[in-house]
Amino acid sequence: MWGLSDVELIARIDQCHAREQQALAAKLAAVAEFEARGLARRQGASSTTSWLRDRLRLSSGSCHRMVELARALDRIAPQTREAFAHGRVNWEQASVIAAVVRELPDEAGPEVAAKAEALLVEQAAALDPKGLRIAGGRILGYIAPDLAEEHERRQLEQAEKRAYERRTFTMSPDGAGGVRLHGLLDQAAAATVSAALDPLARRAGQLDERTPGQRRADALADIAQLGLDTETLPEHGGDRPGLVVTLNYDLLRQQVGTGTLDTGERLSPEAVRRIACDARVIPAVLGGQGQVLDVGRERRLFTGPLRRALAIRDGGCAFPACDRAPKFCHAHHAKSWLDGGPTCLANGVLLCSYHHTIIHSGEWQVYIAADGLPEFIPPPWIDEHQRPRRNNRRPADGPHR
Repeated sequence: MWGLSDVELIARIDQCHAREQQALAAKLAAVAEFEARGLARRQGASSTTSWLRDRLRLSSGSCHRMVELARALDRIAPQTREAFAHGRVNWEQASVIAAVVRELPDEAGPEVAAKAEALLVEQAAALDPKGLRIAGGRILGYIAPDLAEEHERRQLEQAEKRAYERRTFTMSPDGAGGVRLHGLLDQAAAATVSAALDPLARRAGQLDERTPGQRRADALADIAQLGLDTETLPEHGGDRPGLVVTLNYDLLRQQVGTGTLDTGERLSPEAVRRIACDARVIPAVLGGQGQVLDVGRERRLFTGPLRRALAIRDGGCAFPACDRAPKFCHAHHAKSWLDGGPTCLANGVLLCSYHHTIIHSGEWQVYIAADGLPEFIPPPWIDEHQRPRRNNRRPADGPHR
């Protein structure tokens, strides 16, 4: 091929493609005749698909699509078959046109189906398969508008019903410290979820290096946390829903203790300390075999007026350039309460879940400045002079109001 000119090379590609499509059209016509004669069983195969798989050494999926298209072209789309044989449509376009004709309502009749097919074959000269599918979705409204509205209504109702019946959501550990989510929602539920996720999945400031997928994952966790914080969820087992972490308190104070969720999964010391920043702490004394000997009263941190004061002062996540609203933020102790840091306005700062994780990683530091506002010290690789930074959400000429 290296000896061909640019024009000759392009012509060669066009020529090979045209021959390929014509050969495929001839093969599909042969497959349709093969099936009409019932040759598969006479050849000892259970179906035409399985015979093609063994004969041509192709995958079952490829053979199944080949047989389906051969049937459609032979039985319901003769104009497409003819155009395919003469190279006016390719196999992907033929598949789309045959599917559109097959999906037309029975009351449309053969005359409407023939008009729709002819129009789509004509449009195939300018449209790719995706464009043909879009045109096919509107074809009935162009040819038989009196049938289009009722047909669309029935299709939407059937699709919505199927999607609702198939709805599912599962969570399963992936064996590598994560949990894999898998699910399916109907369109209405998906729109609700997207409307809730999208505002939270925006970049949280210029220093947010998360991928879009990571931001959506964090947004999902933020929404769940917001649901727990509202105290409106139904009781579960006689208690409000919540995240339960069991750990050794002395090791937690030393910042080395791991924790155990009520699901049995383990958490790192860093994750435990992050959760403990804004949590109800219920001390419990356990015996050597794990039996409960004594349970104290729960103590809640940064709640009521104090939480509201933090929200008024910080206006949301206090990390530089972040615009996350207060209701999606955690209350963080500038000096860890494990080290004796008090639970007060002068030691608290609001952080979204993403920047809360960054602070607990140890790269950034936060403290309350002399004027009572949070300031952040970046790591040397961001600013070698480590000059303090603030969120510029509020004017810098005075305390937040």
